[in-house]
Amino acid sequence: MPKFKFPNLGDLLGTSDASVDYREPPALAIVGLGNPGPKYAETRHNVGFWFIDLLAKKHSVKLERKHKTSVIGECTIEGQRVILVKPRTFVNLSGQSVEYLMARYSIALDKVLIVYDDINLPVGKLRLRPEGSAGGHNGIRSIIGSTKSQDFPRMRVGVGNPPEGSDQIGYVIGKMSPQERDATSEALQRVTEAVSSLLTESINITMNKFN
Repeated sequence: MPKFKFPNLGDLLGTSDASVDYREPPALAIVGLGNPGPKYAETRHNVGFWFIDLLAKKHSVKLERKHKTSVIGECTIEGQRVILVKPRTFVNLSGQSVEYLMARYSIALDKVLIVYDDINLPVGKLRLRPEGSAGGHNGIRSIIGSTKSQDFPRMRVGVGNPPEGSDQIGYVIGKMSPQERDATSEALQRVTEAVSSLLTESINITMNKFN
């Protein structure tokens, strides 16, 4: 009688790739920051969510609730296992999702890429960095607080500065103009290329290409 073979985790998830070892930690986890719920779906603060949705669509990934902190999907990019994550918390509690992600997948912090909006960059401008401070972003501040480290890669996507005298919070939870949204959509397409580069080349080479 032939010996029973346990199914591969990728087969169970519907994401199987013969070249991927699903027993090992993923090559990369991508966490897009944003606020949950339809009220915030089209706001500047949800640029990170937009990117995760873009990747999920590109790779035919279904994002599902895996934990009270996170909605998660898995795919294969450049032959490597990648986890896609949207926190279910508000932005200022994003660290809870990252902490859970690291524990669930036994993944090192330097393999967790955070994608988020930045008012200090012009609309559509990208900045990839391997580490750094919060820079005034409450989501990054929460991740640093939860992990006790600043040593994680992050992709900042520019959303532009609020008009002089306007409320910063109101600006980031406000909607973009059609022109701004088009520029941001183009930028997020470049981020998909940056992810492929990160999986095949060093972060320094990727920074030189996309910053």
